[in-house]
Amino acid sequence: MKLPRTTLILILLALGLGTFVYFYEIKGAPQREQVKENKQQIFSFAADDVQSLTVKTENVTLNLERNNNGGDTKWLIKSPTVSPANDPIVSYLMDLLVKGKSDRTLLIPANQLAGFGLDQPQATININLKNQKNHQFILGKADFNRRFLYAQVDPTPKPDGNINVLLVSTDFENAVKRELSEWKQSGDDSIKDLPSPVQSNPANTK
Repeated sequence: MKLPRTTLILILLALGLGTFVYFYEIKGAPQREQVKENKQQIFSFAADDVQSLTVKTENVTLNLERNNNGGDTKWLIKSPTVSPANDPIVSYLMDLLVKGKSDRTLLIPANQLAGFGLDQPQATININLKNQKNHQFILGKADFNRRFLYAQVDPTPKPDGNINVLLVSTDFENAVKRELSEWKQSGDDSIKDLPSPVQSNPANTK
């Protein structure tokens, strides 16, 4: 029996829809779950766990230390000046470090760091915790559409020579690309200028 043309079209559409649902919902589920899992917390420590930070950019190397002696500020600048820090500015950076998530992780050969701006990073943040553990966060350049920044966390090459590169929020760039005056507490008159430390090549930061 010959089926009407309309019936054949409906059957073909139903088969096509069934195929799509199969591959998307069943076959594609593990891949989507993998992408979802890759959007994970960058660090696992809490803000109160951090004792000090060193933020190194092209313009300044800033050493921040938690103020454990009470007072009006939670953070102190220890170098290149001695001054109470601008708490909202430091808190903004801390919030990104503590709550920030990576969109996904790329596995690249170590000799391709330059392509991601990680051989001469725009910023390197060394994080010292109260339990004596240390972490390092390195910010590279933005991706092609400036939706994310390339970054490394505690960079250590794998046995095969590859490294993990994260895609993180561009808010990190806004948090660290500041003049020294912005890091200081507004209206502070007790600033003591110190000689600037020797600037080292960020690529050699350990």
